[in-house]
Amino acid sequence: MLQSVDDPSVKARLTTWIVDQHNLGIDCPEISSTILDEMKVAPSLDVRRRADRLLEFLEAAIPMIGQPLKFSYREGDAYPEMLAWTESTRAEEIRFLLKFLDQTGAIQLTEVIGGGSVYIAMDGYARLADIKKKEIASEQAFIAMWFSEETLAVRNAIKNGILNAGYTPRVIDELHHNNKIDDEIIAEIRRSRFLVADFTHGEAGMRGGVYYEAGFARGLGMEVISTCRADLLAENKIHFDTRQYNHIGWHPEKLDEFTKALSDRISATIGDGPRKTES
Repeated sequence: MLQSVDDPSVKARLTTWIVDQHNLGIDCPEISSTILDEMKVAPSLDVRRRADRLLEFLEAAIPMIGQPLKFSYREGDAYPEMLAWTESTRAEEIRFLLKFLDQTGAIQLTEVIGGGSVYIAMDGYARLADIKKKEIASEQAFIAMWFSEETLAVRNAIKNGILNAGYTPRVIDELHHNNKIDDEIIAEIRRSRFLVADFTHGEAGMRGGVYYEAGFARGLGMEVISTCRADLLAENKIHFDTRQYNHIGWHPEKLDEFTKALSDRISATIGDGPRKTES
């Protein structure tokens, strides 16, 4: 049974996550204990990103160019949607974000007592075009790797590298594949912006599931960042099909360096994620 969520900021992040899942075509996203744990530690969206998300909501809610959207700060369909899209909990936050967009020329805002009307200006549509060019359709990064006690530390290092780059890591513990990818894994890969594949293996040999997941992601045109324990790379103990790709090697005693290298690679090849914070 899932635990209740009392922290308003966690509730806000969770609600925004649900909106993102709906936008990815997932009508009934599953809120697992893992998702709740991730929402508790995930950084909040910055003001610029929250304003952009409000602008994206307005584009979705306004069917015709130049048409105004009337709204109330207390009720109606638009207000709860504005809260959900922008990781907000109070009307004051929505009012601030609307004024932010108005002052930057993205929208034209007319306020009345308790609400107002808004339409997207030309600069707003230009901003929306820029947002779409960045191709940040998902904040999620999928991790494909061998899960065991031996790899627990590097698993955390990979998650930290993804978080530091501004994305949310998604992990599903290893399942029996039988030469196919599990449906849940397929769904999570499709929801992701990119995939990190660690090809480290133990004495039993190469992990077929990792190769399947990386191949599936590449087939979707998704960026795959490859990593592996350094000694296996040095001894060419990875499948020849993946040797053509540039792997980030890691040493068990230098995982902090690996985390930084992974974060830098993500930012360089994909771009900073929406949850990137200044260090």
